[in-house]
Amino acid sequence: VYFPLMKIAYFDAPTGLSGNMIIGAMLNVGLDLKYLAGEIKKLKMKGYSFKLEKILKKGVAATYFDVIVMDKKSKRSINEIFRIIKKSSLSPSIKQKSIKIFQRLFKAEAKVHGGHIDHLHETGATDAIIDIVGAVIGLDKLRIKEVYCSPLPYGYGHIKSEHGILPNPAPATVELLKGVPIYKKNIKAELVTPTGAAIITEFSKSFIDLPKMRLEKTGLGAGYFNLNESNILRLFIGETVTRFKDDLVVVIETNIDDLNPEFYDFIINDLMKAGALDAYITQIRMKKGRPGTCLSVISYIKNKEAILDMIFEQTSTLGARTYLIKRQKLKIKIIKVRIKYGTVKVKIGMA
Repeated sequence: VYFPLMKIAYFDAPTGLSGNMIIGAMLNVGLDLKYLAGEIKKLKMKGYSFKLEKILKKGVAATYFDVIVMDKKSKRSINEIFRIIKKSSLSPSIKQKSIKIFQRLFKAEAKVHGGHIDHLHETGATDAIIDIVGAVIGLDKLRIKEVYCSPLPYGYGHIKSEHGILPNPAPATVELLKGVPIYKKNIKAELVTPTGAAIITEFSKSFIDLPKMRLEKTGLGAGYFNLNESNILRLFIGETVTRFKDDLVVVIETNIDDLNPEFYDFIINDLMKAGALDAYITQIRMKKGRPGTCLSVISYIKNKEAILDMIFEQTSTLGARTYLIKRQKLKIKIIKVRIKYGTVKVKIGMA
């Protein structure tokens, strides 16, 4: 079965990302500001203007986008934000995607604050709403079908917020980035904002190295900070050059020699229900000639903790190995086929 090549976007974030950097990169790659402004007006919010300028970041030219807010209202309830979006004349698809990002953001904020949060502070302000909805509008206008992103860096130090002084990265950002490959940089700055984290984790299929593509356009969005390296977000837009799809998964393995073999059927069944992509056992010979079993689980990164918890709870192992691997796979489609015995599901690999 043949399926057409698609347009993909890759965000390379060597010094992190934020909502305004994402929009800046899209404007730099060709998104029309007048179009974006016209769509944002459909939210019917007042008291803001756009700042757009080409600036140099360590000799690299990039687009800096910012929202200048005259209305200093710094917090809104999640229901108030939903009303603004739902009452707008934006397309149903853009409304739905924008609301999903705010739901993700609100869930993270609520978990960080023990579930006792009614309003979003900085992330409920006018500029944050425009950044999130604007990112959705931009990706839609550029006709991006799939988004990928590099692993994300975080800095050190502390962050000033409505809640006081917080550790860097902000707790809400950490919550949003669960399951995302991250690494530390020796930079004293908030490199990934909660708004940026909410946008990229909603859209990105995987956080990997630059995927194979036939490159069409590149754009650079400038960040706020003046760092020892260019504070830019690079956007690559192109067409897939292979009909294989790349993604990143985690493999979890453990060697066990003191568990009743009859238990493995039940354990594997529970692991699959917990989100494992595959789970299987291999017979091995361990030290001193003892027969043993290697339990292997393949999982998306976001399910890693749940899988580990289940392995420790249901087996006798005291430790497990985990490592990331890349996969290349065909696009899969499941269809229903009617036979004389009833209807069965058939999985098709599309090349």
